[in-house]
This record gives sequence, structure tokens and C-alpha cells, in this order.
Amino acid sequence: MEKKILITGASGGFGKLTVETLLKSGHKVVGTMRTTTGRNQKVANELTNAGAQLIEMDVTSNQSVEAGVHKAIELLGGLDVVINNAGVGVSGMVEHFTPEDMQKIFDINVVGVQRVNRAALPFLRKQGKGTIIYISSLLGRFTLPFYGVYNASKWALEALAENYRTELSGFGIESCIVEPGGFPTTFNANLVTPSDDSRNEAYGDFMQAPIAAGQAFGEALENNKEQRPQKVADALADLLEQPFGERPFRTIVDYMGMGDHIKGYNEKLHAVTNGIYSAFGTQGMLEVKLNS
Repeated sequence: MEKKILITGASGGFGKLTVETLLKSGHKVVGTMRTTTGRNQKVANELTNAGAQLIEMDVTSNQSVEAGVHKAIELLGGLDVVINNAGVGVSGMVEHFTPEDMQKIFDINVVGVQRVNRAALPFLRKQGKGTIIYISSLLGRFTLPFYGVYNASKWALEALAENYRTELSGFGIESCIVEPGGFPTTFNANLVTPSDDSRNEAYGDFMQAPIAAGQAFGEALENNKEQRPQKVADALADLLEQPFGERPFRTIVDYMGMGDHIKGYNEKLHAVTNGIYSAFGTQGMLEVKLNS
């Protein structure tokens, strides 16, 4: 069944592939990106030619998001699904990121999601049905050195999604988290590094560790033919093919072995969460209300 879908961060990473895949699956898609010109011109043209409608939207701007989401609803003639995909990664020692650096990362990865949700939710609540998907990461479930600020932002995103799940379920709004592992995309070429290098010398030879780790991980990605970003786009399309209200809260996409370990972690957390909510008689908040 055709769905009306808004996806942020359509210009790179998983975004472009997801837009193309959803279009091929028969959905109507509006993709957002900060600009459709300059470095995004080629991608914008390709997505437009594929049948997508594009909106220039900056997730760090309240005004831009409000206007962008309303425009998307107008272009789509409604809204069924919001995919919060826009995000940015980092590489570097946590200490070396200034508070301002951290604010910029969180403003995109966490607060940006809040802006999009706040713009879309009045419409979704009014119609009594909708799906919000959060593109998180396996690094929102465990930590790796040199990705600390990104880890923190994705852990925060996971908590945000957990709360939205319970607070919106009674309004017929479904929440889903997709947790990809690392994939070879443009995301890796645009990692944010610390703006403060005044502490580098104090770390000595260890300062070379983030670069070495990044190179080793990049080689591992390229050598793993299964770890391809199209798999994430396919997983999103498959998720939307499942019946509303029966979609899993968390979906892992990984072919490097990390996801196998996180699966058990997620299953344990699911059981713990159900147990705690049941103890307080609020387990119904974990299930989406299916409005007629």
C-alpha cells in the first residue's frame, strides 16, 4: 500500500538510497536536505528524476523545520511516515571537543529530531495514525573509542525514541528505531573532528589512534561485501511492508558480527522494560492503539 513518507537527510549516507528504494516500492516520498544546489546538485537531480519531491530544510532551524514539514504534508497530500535520518558523525578524543562542538552535534542528531517531531506530530495525532522511524546506530547501544560525542548523541536519541513510543502509543502513533552498524557511505567522509587542538600534545603518540582506528575500520568495511548501505535502505522498505502496529520497535542492520551481540542486549532490555511497565500496570503504553 502506498505510503506518504517524509525523510530527512536525503542527500547522502543512507538517505539517497532509502529515497530511491521507497520510490521503487511504490511510495510517495519527500526528501529534505539543507540545500539542493552546490555539492548536492547532482544528488538532487537524480532524486527528482527518480520521482522524489525535495525540500530545502535545515534541521537546526525551528523556522526551517516548521515550514519544511508543512510543505511536505502539502506536497504529499498528507503524511503517514516520518523517517528521522539526518545526522552527523565524529572522530576524535572526547576531551578535545569543545562544548560548542558538542552542541553542534547534538543540535543535529538529537534536537533536530525533536524539531521534526514537534512539527509533524500535531498532524499525525489529529489523524490518529502514523509511524515515526529513528535512524540510530549500533553505537547508540555500546561505545567505541574516538566516537564519544556521536555515541552520546545516539544514546540520547534512543532514550528520546523510547519516551515517544510510550507517550504517543495511545494516539495511534508507532515508533521504530533502526540500528545500522558501520557502512561505507559519504557519512564516513564527513566526520566532524574537534575544533580545539591545544591538548593534542598532552596525549602524545595516542593522538594517532583515532586516525589509525578509522583507517582500519574503513578497510574492514570495504573488505566485507555484505556490509553495503543498500541493505539499510532495504531494511527500511521491508519494515514499512510489515503491518502497522506489528513492526518491531528495534531493527538491527549489520553484517560484521556486532549486531549479533546487540540483538541479545535489545531482547533483554525489551523483557526488562515490559517487566517494569507491567509492575506499574502501564504495559499498555508499549502497544500502539489501533484506531478505527
